[in-house]
Amino acid sequence: MRTRRYDPGRRERILDAAIEVIAEHGVAGTTHRLIAAAADVPLGSLTYHFDGLDQLLAQAFTRLADRLSRAYAAHFDGVRSRDDLVEAVTDMVHGNAGAQVGEWAVSYELYLAALRDPALRTVTEEWMRTSRTVLERFVDPDTARGLDALIEGLLMHRMLSTAPFPREITRAAVARAVATPEGPA
Repeated sequence: MRTRRYDPGRRERILDAAIEVIAEHGVAGTTHRLIAAAADVPLGSLTYHFDGLDQLLAQAFTRLADRLSRAYAAHFDGVRSRDDLVEAVTDMVHGNAGAQVGEWAVSYELYLAALRDPALRTVTEEWMRTSRTVLERFVDPDTARGLDALIEGLLMHRMLSTAPFPREITRAAVARAVATPEGPA
């Protein structure tokens, strides 16, 4: 009788390896073999833990979204006013919101994959809903939705820009987005 190697963290290691592989190769270049090699597990471990590559990728995307959502929520813990909110969002945009560049690359891979795979839209929708819930601690739901979209856009523009992206531009855009009808934030 063969003994099984006890490896309780194998499934999570596979998911983390999938995130790394997606960051390096994109969704289109991600394979079972690359993930198994990155996780340092036998290829059969992937089919033991996951029904296929699509399920593995969906769970890896969910794992990343959960991790980034926790960092996102924690980033706003000290916010007590609209001015604090403007500064927190500005800091987030210019500090990658607690994510590494590779993790942001994977998040954009998720967005692109979700355009073609409706099953992945549940991952993106839940992630956006979680972000908006954090923002709704400070602003109304409609403003939260717009601010969430602004944050995503500003992050993408800053990350893809070949020139410096001034904090002042970010701060001014965020202040306008959260301004109350009675006056600025």
